[in-house]
Amino acid sequence: MLNQFLERWHSISWVSILDILVVAVLVYQFLLLVKGTRAAQILVGIGVLAAAFYVARLGELTTVNWLVATLLPYGIFAAIVVFQNEIRRALAKLGRKLTFRGASMQLGSEAYDDIVLAANLFAQNQTGALIVIERDIGLRTFIESGVPLDAHLSYDLLATIFRPSAPLHDGAAIIQGERIAAAACFLPLSMNPVLSTQLGTRHRAAIGITEETDAIAVVVSEETGAISLAVAGSIEREISADDLRLRLATLLHRKIPAAQLPRQMITEPQFEVADSAEPPRARPPRDIAIPRRDER
Repeated sequence: MLNQFLERWHSISWVSILDILVVAVLVYQFLLLVKGTRAAQILVGIGVLAAAFYVARLGELTTVNWLVATLLPYGIFAAIVVFQNEIRRALAKLGRKLTFRGASMQLGSEAYDDIVLAANLFAQNQTGALIVIERDIGLRTFIESGVPLDAHLSYDLLATIFRPSAPLHDGAAIIQGERIAAAACFLPLSMNPVLSTQLGTRHRAAIGITEETDAIAVVVSEETGAISLAVAGSIEREISADDLRLRLATLLHRKIPAAQLPRQMITEPQFEVADSAEPPRARPPRDIAIPRRDER
């Protein structure tokens, strides 16, 4: 038996080994993409059907074999429809790795301050807000869904956009470089079944846009005033203004990949609904250790 094994081993070429490794890597990457999504449940169902088909062939069930053989050619098109989100994410990730952009989107320290000051103001006033920062993958499709602004990024403009009585407060504000490209933008909602049903539309939109792109989303809860940061399909809740500034500086200035940042996936967040909310103030709070531009 040992001699037979050695003979078969020596008959295997390096091309065959490479072929097996490539298939193994592709299967592994595909499983990583569908992990924690509805597609994973569908994949389990497909596996059950494949096992049933195998049993039917062993038992020589003619009708079942004919039915599966007839429907199998349409399975490829069905798989494209079912796994379209995963396929889009995989192609976007592949394109991001193979594409080099010399002028990558970065923010200066003053832009950090404007975003953090605005988020801190929204948190204290319990004003809902969703700010999306573009990185390497363009957000033109989502920018066109909102109201174009192409205005210089500033604390005052962010406070004006997300004022509850303002016409642009619903939706997301998208930032390109140090300019606000558009406001009241529509974003895709995350369909991750792991997320709690208590997460609102803003948080699901923040997670959704970071699932499909490498953008960063800053969210302020209208119910609790908690500041959240969404990156790479995960969300970190209830972070302080100083922590937010540190994370933005790390993500956008040093260009550290999102996967290397400490973050936690929230599955069961606890919301405490306030009885009332203060009206928005015209100036940023002074209890944050970040000076305004005119005070420097």
